[in-house]
Amino acid sequence: PNPLPSSPLNRRTFLATSAATAAAYALAARSLAAFNRDDPKGSTPAPTRTPAPTPPHAPPPNLTLSDGGGEGDDTNITPAKKKLKLLILGGTAFTGPHLVRLALARGHEVTVFNRGKTEQRIGSLPDSVKKLIGDRDPKKGDGLKALENTDTWDAVVDTSGYYPRHVKATGMLADRCTTYIFISSISAYKSPIAPGADESAPLATLADPSVEEMGRGYENYGGLKVLCENEVRSFMKGRCAIVRPTFISGPGDPTDRFTYWPVRVLRGGEVLCPGTPKDPIQFIDARDLAAFLLTLAENRTSGDFNAVGPNPVHPPYTLGELVRDSRDASKSSAAFTWVAPDFIEKNTPEGLAFGFPIWANPASDDAGMARVNFDAALRAGLTPRPPAETIRATLAWWPKEVARRERVGRELTEQARLKGEPEPKVPDARLLRAGPSAAAEKAVLDAWHVHTAADAPRPG
Repeated sequence: PNPLPSSPLNRRTFLATSAATAAAYALAARSLAAFNRDDPKGSTPAPTRTPAPTPPHAPPPNLTLSDGGGEGDDTNITPAKKKLKLLILGGTAFTGPHLVRLALARGHEVTVFNRGKTEQRIGSLPDSVKKLIGDRDPKKGDGLKALENTDTWDAVVDTSGYYPRHVKATGMLADRCTTYIFISSISAYKSPIAPGADESAPLATLADPSVEEMGRGYENYGGLKVLCENEVRSFMKGRCAIVRPTFISGPGDPTDRFTYWPVRVLRGGEVLCPGTPKDPIQFIDARDLAAFLLTLAENRTSGDFNAVGPNPVHPPYTLGELVRDSRDASKSSAAFTWVAPDFIEKNTPEGLAFGFPIWANPASDDAGMARVNFDAALRAGLTPRPPAETIRATLAWWPKEVARRERVGRELTEQARLKGEPEPKVPDARLLRAGPSAAAEKAVLDAWHVHTAADAPRPG
């Protein structure tokens, strides 16, 4: 795999690589390239990635969710009035496990279709889940053969569609499901996206619609998602929902995009923050996204929806609130230093990867990515939880995730030994996969203090 080219303050790139990284982990649990880091003591740069393959109804009654349980799963869930048969294409990466467990808690019957590899990394799904093994690419292995049966489903939830040819192949399910819910991305919108844009905003296009690679900078990601959406609309003929999430956050995040901020604040000291405390940010808790997907399935809701949070009211949530809420949750001694984006870019040492996840420079073309309208999703039943709940759950999950990464590292090392292969380079599991490295953060802060000292009025 090729390293992601430097794009330190580009929110759209982070969105694309967030989803693509999650898929890469789901499709290749042994891909240690994604773990390589340059600094063993602090937060770390964006990882090397394998290109991977975004009328409303009221929400179902009594779908009551609260913080806690399992790997951040919700509790106090009321059973659904009607049992559904659900087929989840994927189901084992990030949002998928939350959706599986929530659907089971609501009393639904769940089948998952995937390659059967990610469970080796995250642990097994509940025994009551029916598991079909195959590949989204009909040209690989047995392809979709496991789906060539007479089973019917009330809803298909597609969490793993990245290439239109793969999605088109699942058109075989059109006559055997009532509704089809496709997970797209906010990156499906044409850049730049205007602040306040809703689902009618112009969509991304590709010069070559037949391309089947994300591109070195994931420049094809959004356009490919649009083509996947079109395939779903074509074979479902109105019986579908297209869901375009922003940054998916919370327990289970394999990208550390959201996780960077609570964990970095937890570690204390001086924290470099870009822009100003009033800069708006948007993200969605994976558990809220899972609940929304299930709401769409239970209500047979069709249409396009921006799955965004956290604040359903104005003013929007800000980066300043995120770091302050993280400090409150962790009881850390962190202090925040706000630095202008252009200064950060000019003073980041060459060769040190850099970037601030889930933040968009308000002065850039990406500013609208942090101000997307999600009224349609709210009307259809999306209920974003308070950001503090996501922060607390992420901090509670993080030590378990560190232990899991350590286990995976040991297992991969042992597998290499047994096969007589060179031992893989396994980094410190405490390292974050997103955000500036400790060295880059320190270099910019040092330069900033020199700059501000030079500009300070002198006595005399």
